[in-house]
Amino acid sequence: MQKIMFNDRFGLTKAALDLIKTMTRRIADDDGDIDSMEFKGFDSQGNAVFASATGIARIKPKYKVGEVVAVAQSYKEIREKYGIRSPIEYINRDRYEKSAGWNNKMFVRASLMPNHIRITNVRVERLQDISDEDCLKEGITKPTFDTFTFDGWKYFAYNPREAYAALIDKVSGKGVWKSNPWVFVYEFELVK
Repeated sequence: MQKIMFNDRFGLTKAALDLIKTMTRRIADDDGDIDSMEFKGFDSQGNAVFASATGIARIKPKYKVGEVVAVAQSYKEIREKYGIRSPIEYINRDRYEKSAGWNNKMFVRASLMPNHIRITNVRVERLQDISDEDCLKEGITKPTFDTFTFDGWKYFAYNPREAYAALIDKVSGKGVWKSNPWVFVYEFELVK
């Protein structure tokens, strides 16, 4: 089983577990090889196919439709939230308290995670093609009648896209929104 990490600094793990966040975007190509290419669709193996006059590129999505993925949380967070019902309580607890995964969810075992999501749809689009509705599925909230924000941000935006642009630049690095990369869009549901 794979795991997926959401940014805790901006409350995205909590938003996913609270069913506020039901969608996530992941950059399709980190080295920019496909920036000038056109997305052509998915091949029979499920790879995203990009093409230009000079060539073709195939990129495998990290997750596929129907796949159940563990939501990464630190062992400490799991123990504090679930106590004796958490998977780490049934095994050598001392071993996990001394492990790198105690405070850092990057180092946890997917098989020990109590929360899971099921991928319900995968598509490819340019980052800036996100709709206002999809911004809300990404964890953007509307705390007042005419403003939008996300957890951990002290400012407000007047539309969901502006708030999402600020969020993606904070999570993925300044300038990501402006560069408008190809992204995999994963829709998901929480599995109980």
